Amino acid sequence: MALVGRPNAGKSTLLNALVGEKLSIVTARAQTTRERVLGILTTDRSQVVFVDTPGLLEPKYRLQQAMLETALAAVADSDLVLLLLDGTRPDELPDATAIEALQRRAATLLVAVNKVDEAKPNAVATLKEWSRQQLGVTARECSAQTGVGLAELQVELESRLPVSPFFYPADDLAVQSVRFFVGELVRETVFEQYSEEVPYATVVRVDEFREERDPLYIRAAIYVERDSQKPIILGRGGSAIRALGQAARMKIEDFLGRSVYLDLWVKAMPGWRNKASALQFLGYPVPKADGVQGTSEKQRSRKRSKND
Repeated sequence: MALVGRPNAGKSTLLNALVGEKLSIVTARAQTTRERVLGILTTDRSQVVFVDTPGLLEPKYRLQQAMLETALAAVADSDLVLLLLDGTRPDELPDATAIEALQRRAATLLVAVNKVDEAKPNAVATLKEWSRQQLGVTARECSAQTGVGLAELQVELESRLPVSPFFYPADDLAVQSVRFFVGELVRETVFEQYSEEVPYATVVRVDEFREERDPLYIRAAIYVERDSQKPIILGRGGSAIRALGQAARMKIEDFLGRSVYLDLWVKAMPGWRNKASALQFLGYPVPKADGVQGTSEKQRSRKRSKND
């Protein structure tokens, strides 16, 4: 089942709530999820493989183009699709391309208005009417944060699943590797501790993972887009990266259930969000469509110099 929606609609929070484990990172900032995260919910009668996707957005550079293609591919490939609408932001709706993709899945599409604990009643009503008119689907109401409506939503989606043998063992919760989740927890902490554009210009790659050592040794590289961003990540005298490492290590230890030695390095990879070769090196899909050229690093440097 593909979980789709605009950035910050609550898809990752919903996945974590339904699976009962923190698999997708969650922050107050939009566009935190960059890749598909597969979470597994197994009960005595069904197994649901949720596909948490990046937000349906208008791409500004190649990474965002790849993120959009990932989300639309999940809409096309999954058995069921759940569109999550943000009840607190009734004006933020899928664009025409996304609506067309969702309309093609009308027979297997569910819609839910999320954050009803915070939303105004007229906003929820507006979104439910939009769902009826645009998609021909009666939207449910839920709150991934408080759990309101989740039991009913789970019953409905289970009833809509195709009959099939389970794809995964009953005790599996996720498909991605432990390394993937470790990198995501470090990246989540970057989003929490740094401001403005820095988190979006950051990517984490786990280079070493030694399980035989006690504590477990993890070496991860934090890549930024410009050399000028390295001192921001490091902080004065290394204070910022020490705080980052401490907070991330506590999350990783809680996730793994054992002691961890986290060794963080900061490196610059100029313009990585808009370079196909850099995306491939970092493990992101290279977008098939190349309509988003973005702004080259040289152009951005000239613009910064002019502004200075």
